[in-house]
Amino acid sequence: MTPLSQLTRRNYLIATHDALATAFALLASFYLRFEGSEGFFSRLPLLLRILPFFVIFSVIICYVFNLTTTKWRFISLPDALNILRVSTVLTVALIVLDYALIFAASSGKWPVLFGRVTIVLYWFLQVFALSALRFGYRYFRYSRIRRHARTEGASSTLLIGRAADAEVLLRGIESGAVKQLWPVGVLSPSTADRGQSIRNVPVLGGIDDVEDVIRDYATRGKPISRLVMTPSAFEPEAHPEAVLMRAKRLGLFVSRLPSLESGDVPRLTNVAVEDLLLRPSEKIDYARLEALVKGKAVIVTGGGGSIGSEICDRVATFGASRLLVIENSEPALYAVTEALAERSSGAIVEGRIADIRDRERVMRLMVDFKPDIVFHAAALKHVPILERDWSEGVKTNIFGSVNVADAALAAGAEAMVMISTDKAIEPVSMLGLTKRFAEMYCQALDHDLMTQSAGKPHMRLISVRFGNVLASNGSVVPKFKAQIEAGGPVTVTHPDMVRYFMTIREACDLVLTAAAHALTPARPDVSVYVLNMGQPVKIVEMAERMIRLSGLEPGIDIEVVFTGMRPGERLNEILFASEEPTVEIGVAGIMAAKLNEPPMQTLRKWLAALEEAIASEDRSTISAVLKDAVPEFGSNAA
Repeated sequence: MTPLSQLTRRNYLIATHDALATAFALLASFYLRFEGSEGFFSRLPLLLRILPFFVIFSVIICYVFNLTTTKWRFISLPDALNILRVSTVLTVALIVLDYALIFAASSGKWPVLFGRVTIVLYWFLQVFALSALRFGYRYFRYSRIRRHARTEGASSTLLIGRAADAEVLLRGIESGAVKQLWPVGVLSPSTADRGQSIRNVPVLGGIDDVEDVIRDYATRGKPISRLVMTPSAFEPEAHPEAVLMRAKRLGLFVSRLPSLESGDVPRLTNVAVEDLLLRPSEKIDYARLEALVKGKAVIVTGGGGSIGSEICDRVATFGASRLLVIENSEPALYAVTEALAERSSGAIVEGRIADIRDRERVMRLMVDFKPDIVFHAAALKHVPILERDWSEGVKTNIFGSVNVADAALAAGAEAMVMISTDKAIEPVSMLGLTKRFAEMYCQALDHDLMTQSAGKPHMRLISVRFGNVLASNGSVVPKFKAQIEAGGPVTVTHPDMVRYFMTIREACDLVLTAAAHALTPARPDVSVYVLNMGQPVKIVEMAERMIRLSGLEPGIDIEVVFTGMRPGERLNEILFASEEPTVEIGVAGIMAAKLNEPPMQTLRKWLAALEEAIASEDRSTISAVLKDAVPEFGSNAA
């Protein structure tokens, strides 16, 4: 319920309307019941004395049930139910007034003031009086938007997807949130929707009927120029590739309605090839994520990268009070802080240029900021580059992670969450090897803190592993898109290469979910989380699919060329090592790995040896130390 201090002039006008509606309903019902009878004028003075108090009471009831704070342009079924509730409460109050107070006060002059017939009439008239202008205004707005859409050249549009998804979009069109669309029909994959209408828009058939419907409207002189695919149109049984290819063949412009989160308004985006490469997303408990970060101070290292910038966006979305973005790239830092400033999320956003390898700088920033949660996304991640410049990977991925973990502890953070990779399991590359070492350090520090706390609250350090994310910087999908636009060839390293994929949004939401789980006392022994990446995707099949979705044929219009595996690559990624027992934590989309991490004393010896070897550019010593720390290195190169 809206606080009284926040009520606007519009709210007071609505309250006045509701007061007049109540007065009208009561007087009209009284007149209809007693007009022409001898009791009318004898009862009227008492009614007029009661009326002002009853009207004031009715305004209070309308406010309690949110009628005075609901915008009329969005009035819908919940508001209609509130009108019924208000009318019922007022009717019950009238009954109490009639049979208790009035009867006692009148000393038996009349059996009752109103009587049953008057009270029944009052209920119907009260519902009408509260509803008429509200729904009349809603219909006026609806009609005006439809009229403007017709006169302003809105595109005749066919909606693809189930009734529930189409209804969300149609509501958006009616409210004016979605413009320049004139929906003429819906094609649904559900047979239960066939022959039905959704908000006066007919379901014209199934998704396979798209070409027939387009031709039928063209012959009638009402050509359809646009398709809008809703989330259910991207489910495998809906055959989204076939829909998109047919749309391209028919020359239609195609948009999509992304999945909606609580509080979002419908918005249309272009259909990207990535949309057709996805598995079904896990259901996210957004209330849990909001509880994790709302009102908290958060630091994100590497905040200008693909994962880091998305974590910044999600943290701001879920109500963090302060956000510090640490990034060593000036253009990336500028881009992410500007994007966050435009969102007006309410979070105080700061950006700082810093390299996580600079221990003193990171320590000073964190201690001054005093974060509650630190998300560590900064890393060097490109496999072939790190195979060549291996020492840089050690400096950033190992020593940088150690600096962030130690600084988070010194700053009194509740948790430090490190973004890891599926390449850290039985690693065959410097990326995987350095990330696994960083995981071990966080595990050991987390274990020591748990041991020292003796059951008291302490900082948690966790690592979250996942595979490739679609459309991230340097990933294969943008590369294939650029190669297709350039006319080919599309280059694939090996015909049997497979990878896991998920969206950046889903990966980051699951990272936050893992952090929320780690901060509960349920499983303090779990410190390495693994995201469920679904089924692996064969890279060559992805390339061929993307070529076809661009309206071309692989091998004819665009060649697929195999270039050979690069240093540090393996054919199949894995999510758990052979000797890592998995742990079910009861959270959809996330598993955990129970590892036997080396003690911190041993890790510090390895770190000292690595520091000396880095200073002297001694690769053989670095390899020996890392091999000693991660004995499974190179054990699963296939």
